[in-house]
Amino acid sequence: MRKLIATIAVFVLLFSIMQTGTAAALPNKGGNGSGFDKKITERFNSDLAMEHISHLSEDIGPRVAGTEEELVAAEYIQQELQAYGYETETETFGIADRLEGDLTTSLNEEELALRIATGSASTQGENVTGKIVDAGVGLPDDFPDETEGNIALIERGEMSFWEKTENAINAGAAGVIIYDNAEDLVPPTPSLGDNESSIPVVAITMEDGQKLMEEIANEEVRTTLSITEISDQQSQNIVAVKEPKGKPVNDDDIVYVTAHYDSVPYSPGASDNASGTSVALELARIMEPFPTDKEVRFVFFGAEEIGLVGSSEYVSGLSAQDVDNSLAAFNMDMVGTGWDQASALYVNVTDGAPNTVWQAAEAAGERLENDSLILYERGASDHVSFYEAGIDAANFILRDPETASLEPWYHTPFDTIDKISPERIQTNGELIGAAVYDTVRQDVPRGKPKSTKNTPAPDASDYLLNEEPVLTE
Repeated sequence: MRKLIATIAVFVLLFSIMQTGTAAALPNKGGNGSGFDKKITERFNSDLAMEHISHLSEDIGPRVAGTEEELVAAEYIQQELQAYGYETETETFGIADRLEGDLTTSLNEEELALRIATGSASTQGENVTGKIVDAGVGLPDDFPDETEGNIALIERGEMSFWEKTENAINAGAAGVIIYDNAEDLVPPTPSLGDNESSIPVVAITMEDGQKLMEEIANEEVRTTLSITEISDQQSQNIVAVKEPKGKPVNDDDIVYVTAHYDSVPYSPGASDNASGTSVALELARIMEPFPTDKEVRFVFFGAEEIGLVGSSEYVSGLSAQDVDNSLAAFNMDMVGTGWDQASALYVNVTDGAPNTVWQAAEAAGERLENDSLILYERGASDHVSFYEAGIDAANFILRDPETASLEPWYHTPFDTIDKISPERIQTNGELIGAAVYDTVRQDVPRGKPKSTKNTPAPDASDYLLNEEPVLTE
């Protein structure tokens, strides 16, 4: 009988050990934060993050892909990583040709924010100058005789952008300015469909259009329009690698912490995405001295705003072995907005299914008693590139929990540092950092078989500035 009891006791002990080993492989869900979490939460410094945001959005300003400002931002990120003790690599890549434009009026030489229509002609490095002429909504009868050789000012609505443009061309206009018929902080992005215009076509906001209408009703206003084709430009990714402590890289041993640092034209990009960049830099600083069981790659992408180019270039350059060894990619984009309604931290997963990143974030949220997380099915950021390679990935972004709306100054000149919440930078930096550190310090099972490429995300190919559709009318 004693032998039987002893056998049972040994079995129970072995079973307990097996269960303990299994539990240790899962994300840690202990309450009030673990001692490991405190390595992140007690060291994450939102003041330092805000300094990064200030430098990127105020000292540098708009960081459009391929521009000198984007390169300066990349060099700043590289210098910061090197100061933390990392060796860095700069990966350069070409980007698509694009059009850039300027529009000034004779009244105070005011420069107006504009968007260039897809299919617009360039001015071949020359300026198109002419009188601004009221052409109504662009119907054939709306164009006065004086349209010929001048610039037609047309209100949006009632017909497609191409029909308006075609009518302007037939009336002899030298260029077209379309102003919005709804209030917005930025101009619309017109599309001429598959058509190519022989004259430049741009769009401005309703506010600017109405001001011009008032001005030309009282006096002659002339405008200078210049659209230049920009070609042979490059962007770059900045990469820093934290090697695992004391062991080679094996299966499931690479974790990515990523953010893009470029912005859209005219926007200082404090929220989008100096905020995500600042958190990634702060996590790189904190984690540098800590031994980890997995390789951590901090990757800062250029050219995200023109179609996820940087992340696509980076992931396509990974070896098959690297892809096979990749466990998870944490991507941060707009994690510090001060907009009151954006109180939820969305964890965007391309197919909407819980994966390694979500599981780590959810567990960190439970430990830190942070219930702001929402799992959401969405692509439209750099996590898509990893997803399509078969790597578990998610994008962290603040949105309205009721409507999933982004901040109202998204992609506008008003995306400035005064609209960033240091408290949210701190809270979200702690949560994401705790999730990352919990992942890299222990073995965490993958959410799906390795090296399984996923179907391309439905919104990856027509990404166009994240939330902004190409408009045909």
